[in-house]
Amino acid sequence: MQKFESKHKILILGASGFLGNALYKELCSYFKTFGTYCTPNNGLENNKHFFQYNIEEDDVFEILEAVKPSIIISTLRGDFHAQIIAHQHIAEYLHSHDCKIIFFSSANAFDAYSKYPSYELDKTLSESIYGHFKIKIENMLLRLTKKKVVVVRLPMVLGSQSPRIKEIKQHIQDKTAVEIFPNLIMNVTTDSKVTQQIHYIINQNKTGIFHLGSTDLVHHDEFFTDITKLLTDNKVSFKHVFTTNEDRYLAVLPKFNKLPKHLQITSAEVLSELDK
Repeated sequence: MQKFESKHKILILGASGFLGNALYKELCSYFKTFGTYCTPNNGLENNKHFFQYNIEEDDVFEILEAVKPSIIISTLRGDFHAQIIAHQHIAEYLHSHDCKIIFFSSANAFDAYSKYPSYELDKTLSESIYGHFKIKIENMLLRLTKKKVVVVRLPMVLGSQSPRIKEIKQHIQDKTAVEIFPNLIMNVTTDSKVTQQIHYIINQNKTGIFHLGSTDLVHHDEFFTDITKLLTDNKVSFKHVFTTNEDRYLAVLPKFNKLPKHLQITSAEVLSELDK
């Protein structure tokens, strides 16, 4: 018989995606955990804890009413406009129910600032459509009661099943060039570390804004050159992409909401995890 740590009932929106699925696997043994998937796959349609949810066609209210979660974790992907409407509905639900949200945002919320890394309380400003979209949802949720909201800003998340690693493996197989950005300074993390961090945030009933990247910064070109060395002994061709002549930062570092040492990660640890 399963033992649950608490009375929490968790709904992961986007639980069939790379990060959502990692979260489901981390949390389902400890909490009553439910998830959504978009297209039928891996027999999820037969799993009573999973709901089919097409963000462009379905109303998230129906799933919220069916599950009655105490925590919603949003790792949704897809049409930006549909996501904004879904999160407006979620915000309405949060306003009238004893429930909180953990929203996955991105370092791109700061991509207009290129001269330095970004911290939790820095003003968001983006030059990209993706960054604008994340900021819009952040602002909508941050207007709710503080105890109901966790905003998690992530840098690039890697893992053996991550889209970026799969893409690099495909380039290696096809003998095509891997794009690297020599002037980009960033931080990184792994799916397994993020899931541990979210588990801790839930257990400790934390709220607010969290920057969950590596504690150190890396150059994109050097880091991805190191990754290719882990993946193959063959010579890999690279395409150097210069978006600017100067170093450009896209990194989220914590200043206020720091997690315990064992829940922090360095770029070297990210590499060693990818090497397993």
